[in-house]
Amino acid sequence: MREVVHGDVVATACALMAVPPEGWEARIAGYLIRADAADRYRRRIGRAHPHWGNGSLMGAVLSGGDVWPEPRLSDPVYAEAMVAVLMALIRRKQAVQ
Repeated sequence: MREVVHGDVVATACALMAVPPEGWEARIAGYLIRADAADRYRRRIGRAHPHWGNGSLMGAVLSGGDVWPEPRLSDPVYAEAMVAVLMALIRRKQAVQ
C-alpha cells in the first residue's frame, strides 16, 4: 500500500459513516487488503488496478461504494470513525515492525 496521507484517513472515515460502528473494523481491514493488492498490481503491471485504484487507501475506499460527505469534526460519530481509522493504521504499522 502506498504511504498514507491525510486524505486517505478522511476518505476512509467518511466511508465508515455509511455502516454501523460494529462493522468498522472489518470494513477498514478490507480497504487495507484492497489497497495492498492494488499497489502490488500497480508496481507489477505499471497502471492502476481496474477496480481498487492506484494502491492508495483512498483509491481502495472510493472503489468500494458509499462515501459520505465529510462532516464537521464536532460530529462525535465522525470523530470516532477518524480514531478507528488511525488506530487500525497504528496496529498495522506495529504488526509490521
